Amino acid sequence: MNYPDGTPGRGSYIHTLGGGRKILIVNVMARLFMEPVLDDPFAVTEKLIAQHRLGQTVQAIFIDFHGETTSEKMAFAHVFDGRVSAVVGTHTHIPTADAQILPKGTAYQSDAGMCGDYDSVIGMKKELAIWKFTRKIPGERLAPAEGEATICGVLITTDDATGRATSIEPLRIGGRLKQQLP
Repeated sequence: MNYPDGTPGRGSYIHTLGGGRKILIVNVMARLFMEPVLDDPFAVTEKLIAQHRLGQTVQAIFIDFHGETTSEKMAFAHVFDGRVSAVVGTHTHIPTADAQILPKGTAYQSDAGMCGDYDSVIGMKKELAIWKFTRKIPGERLAPAEGEATICGVLITTDDATGRATSIEPLRIGGRLKQQLP
């Protein structure tokens, strides 16, 4: 949502579900320790959700908040608590253990984790990443790890009447991480 006008792609999308229900899906980028620094994610999200009534014009609003720090992700979630169904962080590749329903009804997790090989360095072949960290000289370009993948995410249930979350459960299937099924 907060990339400059004219950038390919879009930061939000309304998907129609069965029975005519609608979900607004939003991707917004954080700013702390992120490059490039983009427009204020709080302001652009505020402007977008002002156009939609949770539980009325859309039955759910799901926000993927892509950022480096848990503090910025948590602050963002608290600002929109009760006005969106869910804020789920992405970017750090590691699933966090803080899935919760915030006081006003927004589901939250700091990072859903990556879908990929966890016998790696954030999904890249570990040998190449270790070389870059230890040698500090240019080396071979990082390449994706090719081992067994783990699928990470969350399962969120919402109330169609209010749009607020009623549950959030971490999900991990396959690969090296401990399995977690809702």
